[in-house]
Formats: sequence, C-alpha cells, structure tokens
Amino acid sequence: MSETLPPRNALTARAFWFLRHGETDWNARNWSQGSVDIPLNSVGLAQAQGAADLLRHRGIASLVASPLMRARVTAEIVAAEIGRTVELDDGLREVAFGIEEGKPMTAWFADWIAGVFTPEGAETFVALRTRASAAINRALARPAPVLVVAHGALFRAVRAEMGLEPNVRTPNGMPLFCAPGTPWTLTPAAQLAG
Repeated sequence: MSETLPPRNALTARAFWFLRHGETDWNARNWSQGSVDIPLNSVGLAQAQGAADLLRHRGIASLVASPLMRARVTAEIVAAEIGRTVELDDGLREVAFGIEEGKPMTAWFADWIAGVFTPEGAETFVALRTRASAAINRALARPAPVLVVAHGALFRAVRAEMGLEPNVRTPNGMPLFCAPGTPWTLTPAAQLAG
C-alpha cells in the first residue's frame, strides 16, 4: 500500500543552485550508497572541478552541503573556486537505504519512490521528502544566490516537492539552476550565460 504523500510545494519559492556530488566508485558500479560515506573517485574530483568552473561567475553568496564526504569534498572544491565557505546541514545527508546499501540498484528503488516498498532499516521516501524540504528551506533562508551540494536520492525527493517527476537520475557534478514555478524548472549551468 502506498504511503500518504505530504503536500507538494512545501519549498520556499526562491531560485537556487543544486549540485549532486561528483562520482564515486559505487556510482560507477550502480551500487546503492545511501548513508555509507564513500569518497569521490578521480572522475568525481574532476567533475567537482568542472562544476566549480561553471559556477565561478554566478555570484553565489551561500554554499550549504551534506556532511557526507562525497558531497562535502565536492562543495569544498567549489568553495575554493568561488571564495566561499561551506556550511554543513545534516538534513541534506543522503537517505539511508538499510539492507540495500552496498548492493546493485534494482527494481526495489522505483517501488521505494512510489511508497510501496521500503528496505529493512531504510528511511521512507515520504520521510525523505519532509527532511529534504526542511533542509532546502533552511538553506534558502541564507543570503542568495544559494548553492546546495547533496545527493541523488535526496534530489529525487526535492523534485517531488517541485512538482516534477521524482524518479529521474541527476548526473554527478552537473550544477542545476532551480527556478520556482508550477512546476519548477531545472536548467543545467552549461546552458545558462554567465
């Protein structure tokens, strides 16, 4: 049975930047990372630098990140390029996938997003939506423009709050400009002047 979904559009209607961390070895293998603290691989480090280059002249005033190493290091690479410090928010931490962590991503993942299955020891998608929205709103209370550096499943929850299809993979290391609307719009930095 599906869970009752929280109301949509719980996000503060303020544009912001979102960046999924650079690639890890587990991303490359399509393994479920969840709350396991996996470092960036060499591709991920290069992606973080590429994202920093794309964000250099965007006027970012605040940078908030998940404390997990893959997001924190990505944020630190960007912060060094744009002259900002990284603020950490535990609410941006990736979802815990319980017994599925360290295993290949399979059909259970779509069922988890749909609310019809939650792995043993995992956070529900509904709970993630609530946590992610609160964390994004805390970030958006900081001076704008804000850059949030976090995770793929967490951004699926944010997409749901934005009125977008949630089960869409966000590429590693690709900054997205998120603009409020019904639904919100997401534009890769490479497609924007600046």
